[in-house]
Amino acid sequence: MIDFRLDEEYEALRKTVQDFAQSEVAPVIGGFYEREEFPYDIIARMASMGLFGLPISEEYGGMGGDYFALCLALEELARVDSSVAITLEAGVSLGSMPIYRFGSAEQKQRWLPELAAGTALGAFGLTEPGGGSDAGATRTTAKLVDGEWVINGSKSFITNSGTDITKLVTVTAVTGQKPDGGKEISAIIVPSGTPGFTVAPKYSKVGWNASDTHELAFDDCRVPEENLVGERGRGYAQFLSILDEGRVAIAALGVGLAQGCVDECLRYVGEREAFGNKIGAYQAIQFKIADMETRAHTARLAYYAAAAKMLRGEPFKREAAIAKLVSSNAAMDNAREATQIFGGYGFMNEFPVGRFYRDAKILEIGEGTSEVQRMLIARELGLR
Repeated sequence: MIDFRLDEEYEALRKTVQDFAQSEVAPVIGGFYEREEFPYDIIARMASMGLFGLPISEEYGGMGGDYFALCLALEELARVDSSVAITLEAGVSLGSMPIYRFGSAEQKQRWLPELAAGTALGAFGLTEPGGGSDAGATRTTAKLVDGEWVINGSKSFITNSGTDITKLVTVTAVTGQKPDGGKEISAIIVPSGTPGFTVAPKYSKVGWNASDTHELAFDDCRVPEENLVGERGRGYAQFLSILDEGRVAIAALGVGLAQGCVDECLRYVGEREAFGNKIGAYQAIQFKIADMETRAHTARLAYYAAAAKMLRGEPFKREAAIAKLVSSNAAMDNAREATQIFGGYGFMNEFPVGRFYRDAKILEIGEGTSEVQRMLIARELGLR
């Protein structure tokens, strides 16, 4: 039997995060966004709710839940604001999961309790200034010298990398050459404050302005040999696995933004009058909102399907790419239509839809562009 209803535990979590987002985040996040300020108090409250430990086992201080629970939380947060949602997504998916999935017992014991508690944030240093979607073009190097990795290179667009509570960045680096002549890429933990590790000033961004994003530089940065995450030379395969999971999470975030656009428009069209009627009475507006709801609903089904396969332990690369592509399209289209419905007010930062419009575009770029998703889907269909 097919049943798309959430069970009691999932529904309780969804409702709790929804209430938090509406009562605690929505009234204040616009100010943080305009000031381009990281919302430490909001993040601390999210941490106290256990959100950063949702898919991490109780053994390491987590909530013992699963990745779908994280996705539900991300959707509800993004219905109000994407900056806090991406802080959670990156903190868990990119900060904690590489260590949780591939780290040694010692690494898990050392780092995961703080990360799961949300009292510390981790980041994932993958993208490089000249690399973009071509992660295999990694130029950052790590050489093993006297029991230490000596790292040189740079990373760009790294979320959660420069906050006051950032404790580590897991970076991919070329550690040698494979027998076939290709690059041997490994993943290495670099704790914040390590000599030779520099965090550049924050970017001036179009959107996600209440989140933290920096370029990173490594100049003869030395960390212990045991900071290698997983097997040497498996860093590329590891991050591909992490990105598959992350795309489901980003899809959930995109669905939240798309649904948030519907929420805001329904409120607005019930109040705004034009030509003697509430604008919600006009079929042109009704059809726009109907299309917006359809996009959000369809995208939600896509990420639910991907998450279901992931939790069953089945291959889900194709479904993750589909969910990411569909949800990012839905978010961008809904943000554009919501801004149009709001008219001049949609162009003002005081209204959430203006923020949603600015935040939506990055969903078609981050954690794999829409073009990369189409490439992955085609490959999964046997097209080479």
